[in-house]
Amino acid sequence: MTNTRHKDANWNLRPALDNTLTWPQIHTALLMDIRDELKRLNSLLYCHNFTDIPNQLRLIRLNTKKPKRKKAGSGK
Repeated sequence: MTNTRHKDANWNLRPALDNTLTWPQIHTALLMDIRDELKRLNSLLYCHNFTDIPNQLRLIRLNTKKPKRKKAGSGK
């Protein structure tokens, strides 16, 4: 079986003589753009700054928590 995946290939899209692209060429170009955007998103999603956001929010919540109020009239 041959490898038809062509991972990270830069496909050459040559327009026809009238400077137009065929539908398969347009689909190929769209898939390449989607691939590039997904790669960019994946690099952001696995960045330590992004994955640490829940911890930072937890710290903010703990540091900004109001202290409990003492009940009035409990002393004799």
